[in-house]
Amino acid sequence: MVRVSLAAVCAGVLAVTSGTIAEASPSRGEVLDVVRVQALDAAALRNRLGETGFDATGARFGADAYRVRYRTLGVSGAPTVASGLVVLPRNGHRVLRTVSYTHGTRTGRADVASLEPSNMDRGAALLIASRGYAAVAPDYLGLGLGAGLHPYMDAASEASASLDMLDAARAVAAGRHRILRRSVFVTGFSQGGHAAMALGRALQSRQGPWRLGALAPISGPLDAEHAEIPGALGSGEVAPAAAAFYLAYWTVAMNRIHHFYSEPSEVFRPPFDRTVEALFDGSHSEDEIFPALPPTPQDLFTTAYLNRLLHPTGGVRKALRDNDDTCTSWRPRAPVHLFAAHGDTQVTITNSRHCQRSLRRSGADAPLTDLGPLEHFDTLYQGLPRVLDWYARR
Repeated sequence: MVRVSLAAVCAGVLAVTSGTIAEASPSRGEVLDVVRVQALDAAALRNRLGETGFDATGARFGADAYRVRYRTLGVSGAPTVASGLVVLPRNGHRVLRTVSYTHGTRTGRADVASLEPSNMDRGAALLIASRGYAAVAPDYLGLGLGAGLHPYMDAASEASASLDMLDAARAVAAGRHRILRRSVFVTGFSQGGHAAMALGRALQSRQGPWRLGALAPISGPLDAEHAEIPGALGSGEVAPAAAAFYLAYWTVAMNRIHHFYSEPSEVFRPPFDRTVEALFDGSHSEDEIFPALPPTPQDLFTTAYLNRLLHPTGGVRKALRDNDDTCTSWRPRAPVHLFAAHGDTQVTITNSRHCQRSLRRSGADAPLTDLGPLEHFDTLYQGLPRVLDWYARR
């Protein structure tokens, strides 16, 4: 697949207007439709937070949540459609501070905050709004109501879909007589930590209505080549079953962009070479996929491919270098605070330690809070309230 700049605007596509075919230049971030999916007073919102696993302490306001479909760009730079969630607090303020929250790994198209009211990502967005912020939660490409397949861990499209979601959120807010401040606080969990770093970099470098106010990734896989993959295949920092799942998802998704293999048997052992690609087609949840995979990466992948992961060449090398640079290729001018946990056996804290080291080499101050002996998902429940407390002091 040939990639083009994600800043390019693709014109000359066909659109149906008043029953005729006409040329149009779809605008990135243009809202296609908005649906209110949740309306909660303060008491009801606190109850929902408890049901989704979050501590409701500090939750002050009710909120209204809106699912939005909007225009953005695909991996190749062609126009496409994505979706996400905007949650506006009932705090009586016309002008709102904005928090972009990017979610963790999802395989099922419907298992995102805009569609699933019971998941942790909807809870995260509600928690943000309950503190008085406008919460903006993109689904990414290929998830929610977006078109196509999800390009898992592709930094460029994570950033572009999240940027365009901010523009869509501004329109949603304006339609409800609210204004979003141009300074954006950015956070995200797990894959969303990676997406948050990519979005922060894009906000700082892009000319436009938005600027980066502060950046706080939680438990992000920020250095796959030197932290996550060695932790999965060498040091044992990543649990074997989790390693098999994440590496399978990454391999299938990245192959569509960087061409690792022509036939699945080149990387997957039998019988998984006949089944794995179909598991990551957007119609299966993580609960369905985990039992369908073997318990270790060594049982799933060929020896030759495991060696390529540890000593990358060709497409594997390019995929890693293109997407492992969210901490190394820029110097943030806004405050950065990293959150991770040494007890995490899905995304090793070594990722965040390497990110901190890279940012400090660039001259940026980037404290890292170790959340302790927590497992992966608990780092969101414990970390996000601390992120919001940190934002409140900005």
